[in-house]
Amino acid sequence: MRIAVLSDIHSNIFALEAVLADLAGRNIDLKINLGDILYGPIAPQQTYELLMRHSFITIRGNQDRQIYEASEGELAENPTLAFIHKQLTQAAINWLKQLPANLNIDNKIFLCHGSAQSDLIYLLENIKNGSPELRQQNEIKALLSGVEQALVLCGHSHIARSVALNNEQLVVNPGSVGLPAYTDLEPVAHAMQSGSAHASYAIVDNKLGQYCVEHIKVSYDHQRAAACAAANGRDDWAVWLSSGRSQL
Repeated sequence: MRIAVLSDIHSNIFALEAVLADLAGRNIDLKINLGDILYGPIAPQQTYELLMRHSFITIRGNQDRQIYEASEGELAENPTLAFIHKQLTQAAINWLKQLPANLNIDNKIFLCHGSAQSDLIYLLENIKNGSPELRQQNEIKALLSGVEQALVLCGHSHIARSVALNNEQLVVNPGSVGLPAYTDLEPVAHAMQSGSAHASYAIVDNKLGQYCVEHIKVSYDHQRAAACAAANGRDDWAVWLSSGRSQL
């Protein structure tokens, strides 16, 4: 079985179109979307409509929740969130609401956005020093307490990694389709940087009971995405999209 793993599209239809085009010739059996799908100052409704034309197993991310849980006060204080709500149809918001937080596929594959317990916790990265450092094995296994599937697929950090644990579990983060860098103040101030403007995703192939992972970087018109972000009041996103770095 060949599995295409996407995460963190963040309303970037231009990156998603490029990834879907790249997938078209790769003989994929299963397509998975790990959340943070429509949040962003680019094209949330068009991204939703494109995804509806494809067959994905999809879970929600923390910023998918942020969209449908937004209060009037939050919409007034967050222009990007207000833009998203103005763009999205009720059908799109209802779709986000029904997405599961985690998913077990055939008791072989476990899907989560952040960690098994929370969509706000990075499973593989410790960011206490302001940039991502790979967690120790015992930390990762503690965050996967109760998860026994051999393959764990996660997103949230936007950092592409494959981590083999000493209990024979493999954890794969495909990186971000639509946002190659960002900064955040929670839980501490930190920056995530992929180092390039490419759209990222992964293919996981089960060959004779062994998982092989291919991390793929796809070129696309990232300057077009950056221009959309800037036009919608997010110059910071424009930098992240055009460079893959938190600042130039």
